[in-house]
Amino acid sequence: MSIVLGISAFYHDSAAALVVDGKIVAAAQEERFTRKKHDPAYPRNAVDYVLREAGLMLDEVDFVAFYDKPFLKFERLLETYLAFAPRGLASFSTAMPVWLKEKLFQKDMLLKELKKHAGGFRGGMDKMLFAEHHISHAASAFYPSPFEKAVVLTLDGVGEWATATVAIGDGHTLTLEKEIRFPHSLGLLYSAVTYYTGFKVNSGEYKVMGLAPYGEPKYAAKMMENLIHIKPDGSFHLNQEYFDYCTGLTMTNAKFDELFGQPARRPESEQLTQFHMDMAASVQAVTEEVMLRMAKALAKEYKIPNLCMAGGVALNCVANGKLLRDGAFKNIWIQPAAGDAGGALGAALAAWHMELGGERKISKAKTAPRDGMHGSYLGPAFSQQEIETRLKAAGARFEVLTEAKMIDSTAKALADEKAVGWFQGRMEFGPRALGGRSILGDPRSPSMQKTLNLKVKFRESFRPFAPSVLREDVADWFELDADSPYMLLVDGVKAKRRKKMTAAEQKLFGIEKLNVARSDIPAVTHVDYSARIQTVHADTNPLYHKLISAFKKRTGCALVVNTSFNVRGEPIVCTPEDAFRCFMGTDLDLLVVGHCVLHKAKQDKKLAEDYKNKYELD
Repeated sequence: MSIVLGISAFYHDSAAALVVDGKIVAAAQEERFTRKKHDPAYPRNAVDYVLREAGLMLDEVDFVAFYDKPFLKFERLLETYLAFAPRGLASFSTAMPVWLKEKLFQKDMLLKELKKHAGGFRGGMDKMLFAEHHISHAASAFYPSPFEKAVVLTLDGVGEWATATVAIGDGHTLTLEKEIRFPHSLGLLYSAVTYYTGFKVNSGEYKVMGLAPYGEPKYAAKMMENLIHIKPDGSFHLNQEYFDYCTGLTMTNAKFDELFGQPARRPESEQLTQFHMDMAASVQAVTEEVMLRMAKALAKEYKIPNLCMAGGVALNCVANGKLLRDGAFKNIWIQPAAGDAGGALGAALAAWHMELGGERKISKAKTAPRDGMHGSYLGPAFSQQEIETRLKAAGARFEVLTEAKMIDSTAKALADEKAVGWFQGRMEFGPRALGGRSILGDPRSPSMQKTLNLKVKFRESFRPFAPSVLREDVADWFELDADSPYMLLVDGVKAKRRKKMTAAEQKLFGIEKLNVARSDIPAVTHVDYSARIQTVHADTNPLYHKLISAFKKRTGCALVVNTSFNVRGEPIVCTPEDAFRCFMGTDLDLLVVGHCVLHKAKQDKKLAEDYKNKYELD
């Protein structure tokens, strides 16, 4: 037996993953345990969890695999400053002390941290493997996929040098074919507009994607004329005159402001305007153009019908949906933890297959799982007894029901337009809640989208919600008729489910579009009639499938609203206590944890008030 521990850390979204003889056993982000969103620290809690899940001690681990090569990153930093000198002195002065004190010695830091765990890591540097950042991404995309052979495309901000790579996966081999290097980066272009529109880089990009349908891509041509030159094969070159990320402390500069006629929006302080929506629509259109050109060129060049994707840009589910509909590749599989957290898993898989020569097994049986990710349910689970003990200690008041009664009462609450916290089974790995740690609602309700955004999630009102739909019914509600278990594909609501808009409604612009009910399922229908779809499968999440089936039996509607179980600025809940705190501090009506059902009206009013006050202060 060969045991590989994968780790990503020290930048953002630290995580740990455990692979035993090529099989993914467990994976989790450190933020879920520390409650610090995008926690970049050494993932002590995540490492302890994945080992505990496998019943192992650290001294039983054969190899530790890290998701990038720190010295190559340092080389890129130095070469960039030298290339742009004397510009960038402020940025250089900020970055260098951190690198010289900590990051340059990450290998030693990592080994020291590993030896602090119970049992301690028995190996030395000879048992520590370091994969290049994009190899980690590519491995996370190809090895868990259901394909024997595939083109593997990774797109992100930047790793060591690479910002976009193409590899060919074949059996247990993964061969890098071509790359685009820093400072030319599609991810950094998107992040630049994220910064310019007033959102936080490395976490606000999905907000820009959600904002885009409210605008028109008025500035796409200007972007392609001035910011990015795109070749027919999708390769590109960024004009560094408009950006400040190489040498400065911001993403864009005064010339960027001058080009678009406005200064960057100050975060959280200024109203979003039609201009910001049009900028979001424009960078989204440019991103889609690059990805579509790349896909068409790669399909033509390699003549392989399968595409795998990872890297932060692969979380752009709008572009992913267009890639699928374009049809250049017959099949597309996207790593659900496509960002840096997934690098921990990719590093472990790369070590097993590429360094150790481990065999890759893809089952050909008709009953085989659709991939090796186990639905991405790779985090902690809690027994019924643990749940009851923890909830009692937290001061919760609950009733314990049989599975059938629990499902029936939850389906009834949803049909009555109640907002429900749903905590079941293993926690998801990656940024999406997939029915393990979810907040659920009735998609037929015209007010559910606004209720969840403002009263539960405490976030921007424009943000859309996703539908979780029974796989067997997806084509009856949406244009999509394919698996989308990880909520990484956007497609249109079926024409027969749409509502005809009045002439006055069609003239609305921007946020004014928000309150128009556009379909039979308005809570999950975005302003362009699209939806970010999760297909729910009985084999990977039978309990969630039963719940939606019960809701369908009551209402005729084969889907529910699904959003992550957290509030703005907080990671997705991990433990029953996390779920109870979120339930008590928000306007959730019902909480279901295992077989425990909690009604808000029956909880201690003083406790509820204390939790509400805490969230308001935070």
